[in-house]
This record gives sequence, structure tokens and C-alpha cells, in this order.
Amino acid sequence: MRMQGGPAPADARDPHAYANGLTLESGPYALPGPRQLRLSDEHAFGSVLLDRLERVDTKDGNATAYEAQAWFGGTYDRLVLKAEGDVAKGKLEEARTEVLWGHAVAPFWDTQLGVRLDSGTGPDRTWLAVGIQGLAPYWFDVDATAYVGSSGRTALRLSGEYELLLTQRLILQPRMEVNLYGRRDEARGLGSGLADATIGLRLRYEFSRQFAPYVGVEWAGKFGQTADFARAEGQRTRETRYVAGVRLWF
Repeated sequence: MRMQGGPAPADARDPHAYANGLTLESGPYALPGPRQLRLSDEHAFGSVLLDRLERVDTKDGNATAYEAQAWFGGTYDRLVLKAEGDVAKGKLEEARTEVLWGHAVAPFWDTQLGVRLDSGTGPDRTWLAVGIQGLAPYWFDVDATAYVGSSGRTALRLSGEYELLLTQRLILQPRMEVNLYGRRDEARGLGSGLADATIGLRLRYEFSRQFAPYVGVEWAGKFGQTADFARAEGQRTRETRYVAGVRLWF
């Protein structure tokens, strides 16, 4: 069965034939001044999601971790800010901050282009970022970004999560993140290839969509040359973390 397509036939009804020449800007019913009625894709919106603000407990001590994302713009183009990091003993251990321009390419997918800044322990690094973020089939949230830095450095970050509704308010969230690097960066303790991976489960209770405390557990590991650098510094390469925090949405 062939679907109808192509140009409309010559005798097709004009969709504006019954408007009598009236528009939103002219005619007896038009309001004075700037146009009042606007469609949703003509407006600029904004949102801030503090996905993780948590206290982390490990055998080596406690730390505070955060992950947030904010955006402002329209339906198709928007400015996106991403931030992730952890603080231990009053010191910023590791942080990733990204400023991106997002463009919708499909109903559930945005491409993103911008810059990333790594700070914390070791020298700061700046990267050009190109990625895609969206909702995969079966409701998996996916974020994949490739980076190019100075001195031929390259990196790839992959993350995904899924929300399993046990009830309308009680939600179990599996989450995974993987980081890979094209060449080693000894100053920041990073080796080439697979550097680290984190897999975790968080159980949250949504008093509202804007406020949801949670508890969870995650497993984190370092691999290859990154693990060698960690051992040389007397750090663990595998650890289990227990977390408790809150998820906020504005």
C-alpha cells in the first residue's frame, strides 16, 4: 500500500480559504502592539537539574559528589551547561564543566557542540566537545561525547541510566559511566584506553518531581595505565561506594 505524497493536486482546498485574508497581525480581531499569541516552539524556556548531590562513603573516607545540568533556549536550539565533580577533605579532587550548544535532530535526540574544562588535581585541561544526548528506545537516557584536546589528546565519555518505577514515587535508577582516553596524561593520572568505569544503583523517593532524596551503592574501578598511576599514588583501583543524597529540579 503506497502512502500519499508529493505536491498537492491543483484542485486541493486552500487551507487558508476560510480566513478571509485575516492574520494574527491584521484584521478586526488583531490586538494592538506586538503579537500576543505564540506557539510553544517560539518561546525560550530554561531548566536546572541537580541530578546528584550526595555524600559518598568509602573505606578511604567520605566525599561529596555532584552532577548537574542546566539549559536555556527553544525547542530546537539551546545553551546547555553540564557540571560533575567531587570534593574530599575540603579540596576539589576532580571536576568536569562543559558549555555546549544543543540542537534537536530528532524528537528525542540533541546533538551538542562546545568546550569542556577539567579542573581539580593536576593541571587544567580544555577540550573541544562533540556529542549526542537523548532518550533511546525502552526509555534509556544516553549521553555520548567525544573530546579533542591540545597535544593530540582525545577522549570519549559514555553514560546511561534507566528509571524503573516501583511505584509512582519510588524509583530505582541503574546508572553507568565509562571514560576512555586516546593517550596517557601522567600529570592527571590518566592512561590510554579504558581509564575508569562506574556502575551503580540509586533508590529515590519523589516527594515531588522537584525534590527526591535517595540512597544507593555503586562500584567504581580504574583500569590499565590509569590503575597503575593510582597504585603508584597508594590509591585503590577498585572500591564500593555507599551514597546518600538528594535530586533537585528547578
